[in-house]
Amino acid sequence: MSETQVEVEPAVAAEIFGDRIDVARRFTQALADEGEERGLIGPLEPPRLWSRHVLNSAVVAPLFSGRVADIGSGAGLPGLVLAIARPDVEWILIEPMERRVAWLNEQVDSLGLDNVEVLRARAEDWKRGPILDAVTARAVSALRTLVPLTAPLVKDGGELILLKGANAGAEIDAAVKPLRKYGIADARVEVVGEALLAEPTRVVRGTIRR
Repeated sequence: MSETQVEVEPAVAAEIFGDRIDVARRFTQALADEGEERGLIGPLEPPRLWSRHVLNSAVVAPLFSGRVADIGSGAGLPGLVLAIARPDVEWILIEPMERRVAWLNEQVDSLGLDNVEVLRARAEDWKRGPILDAVTARAVSALRTLVPLTAPLVKDGGELILLKGANAGAEIDAAVKPLRKYGIADARVEVVGEALLAEPTRVVRGTIRR
């Protein structure tokens, strides 16, 4: 992948990542160089890699604390990006596909991320109980499917913070039953990064009350 095909780093990237921007640059370049060949991103993504993927993920970093899992991490969006932006948070990247797990582990080592555990598993295989402060996911599945996969991992008072698209509100409406079943009474859409990004990030956020 030639560098000319990759989106030029937006000026706002340094503002979002602060003193972690060099690590973010290394990850983004690695994804641009290897992502398509390794089946991590599609051929249309390099020209919008920063704006559509990396910054879209990074802008939600202030919402997290404690110990957080990213379900279906794939290329590391949002998990690796968030781990770069928030080295003070403990991240568990849960991904079932071996080749993606290999990529995640390579990046953790290459970038020197000592706040990341990569776990080859599906969310439903989680055996550690409801111990997490939050769970996140991006472009995995509809909210009604995600809630039963993610809520059991989160402790009472913890949060689901799920990156979603323009139909986030409709997804909440379609997930009334699982939201009620898993004790999430305050599910809502929050828009993050309006002052920073041309296309801000929408998250569905809700607190677990058992």
